[in-house]
Amino acid sequence: MTRREIRIAGFGGQGVITAGYVLANAAAIHDGQYALMTQSYGPEARGGSCKTDVITSDEPIDYPKISSPDCLVAMSIDAFATFVDSVMDRGVVIYEDSLVDIPKKGVDPNKKYHGIPAVATANELGNPLAANMVMLGAVQALTGVVRAEALAASISDRFPRRKELNLRALRRGMELGRLQA
Repeated sequence: MTRREIRIAGFGGQGVITAGYVLANAAAIHDGQYALMTQSYGPEARGGSCKTDVITSDEPIDYPKISSPDCLVAMSIDAFATFVDSVMDRGVVIYEDSLVDIPKKGVDPNKKYHGIPAVATANELGNPLAANMVMLGAVQALTGVVRAEALAASISDRFPRRKELNLRALRRGMELGRLQA
């Protein structure tokens, strides 16, 4: 059985929950996998901490909680500090490089770290709200948890009016991820 656990965390307003939704739907609807998503966020509408956990598998998922994620996507320094130690050995940590400054002595040599300029890239594309899609592109390139076509189809379903922008963000994130692979 291939079970993959991905945690995406940051603060409200970054599209963390939306990214989890798009990833889980890509796996379950467009990639033929079993998938589930859970979410957690503070009482603040924007600015409070939030996270989403996505589990994908080629068999039915019998337990809906993540114990040790294969991949952490940290969109803020607080998310990084809170969850980096839970990532499994040989796991992947993908972080927003303008918001997360990793202390050199705090790097676990048993994990792979990838800084992605998602916010800057989204700004270059004309919409800072697309940073979450840039990060999803990097997740796809660095983990292969779902096919690129499945993510594109899920984005098209979720954002029919903003499809082109979000697909450009996804493609750019995949390019950035491949550069670091």
